[in-house]
Amino acid sequence: MCHTAINAFGGSSESEAFQGGLIPMQNWYAPSLTSNKEAGLGDWSLKDIGDLLKTGVSARGAVYGPMAEVIYNSLQYLTDADIQAMAVYLKSLAQGSPPAPATSDVPSSEGSLLLALGKTIYDNQCAVCHGAQGLGKSPHFPPLAGNQSIQMGSAVNPIRMVLNGGYPPGTAGNPMPYGMPPFAQSLSDDEVAAVVTYIRTAWGNRGAPVSARDANALRSAPLD
Repeated sequence: MCHTAINAFGGSSESEAFQGGLIPMQNWYAPSLTSNKEAGLGDWSLKDIGDLLKTGVSARGAVYGPMAEVIYNSLQYLTDADIQAMAVYLKSLAQGSPPAPATSDVPSSEGSLLLALGKTIYDNQCAVCHGAQGLGKSPHFPPLAGNQSIQMGSAVNPIRMVLNGGYPPGTAGNPMPYGMPPFAQSLSDDEVAAVVTYIRTAWGNRGAPVSARDANALRSAPLD
């Protein structure tokens, strides 16, 4: 189960089922389905969940990375009744809870400079698609403001999206998906850290800052 942490022996614990974990070898984080602070869908409508599972995009977000492969190769072919059943089940797993306040080890003066750099990069590179206030343009350019996947404790996925870009799956319901270009060649580790920190903390988002070391560690990660 991708959304359950794998132990050193390659197994998983039923008591930790669907609580999220890093996917071995792929270096993508499969977020918790039981927590609304991560990928829990407790406050999503059944329609938005169904759209995401069937087409890869919805009014609330889009899928990339390994989940895009799952939808492309499998979920898009399920019947509407099966998709509805999955949506009901996934919604039932989620446990609502408010996000915890972000904590940071970055000094305030350094943090201010980091955010200023991040805002400049965002305004120049990202705002044309995701909007100056991070509201996105549904369904092709997902919102970043209030986006659970942006604010998780693990920043692996937003860092990888900035570095590597990506596309939602091509499906019958979304045959020509809009993608995000990679920025690994044009942004330094410091710049990647700055813009990811900005989107994790702007517009009321409550994610924690990331470092250039975090960005560098994922720069050579496998693309799939």
